Amino acid sequence: MKHQISLGRRLLGLTIDWLMCYAIAFGLIGDTTWTLAVFFIETFLLTALGGATAGHRAIRVKVVNFQSGTNPTLRQSFIRTILLCLVVTAITYDENGRGLHERFSGTKLLDLRKPTF
Repeated sequence: MKHQISLGRRLLGLTIDWLMCYAIAFGLIGDTTWTLAVFFIETFLLTALGGATAGHRAIRVKVVNFQSGTNPTLRQSFIRTILLCLVVTAITYDENGRGLHERFSGTKLLDLRKPTF
């Protein structure tokens, strides 16, 4: 099955988030070994509060509840973020074109470039 959001777009969004967190860790903490912790906090909070990280907004996608299409819950955002940080779950897809981090958290990416009727 074709992925709704291409792997290239997913990687671009992830790269934007990672570089932003790298810069924050270096600029504020002075130590880039904290990048993963900053990434976890950024991803969890922005996904939970607005459904999209800075990288998601740049590539015009949003994280939503798989069943209802509403914003993800705190629990969904937390599970998704933990599994995303493990990387393997983010590059392994199911039959719906979702990464395992999305499947186990009950979320999906919604393409904001496509009109919904």
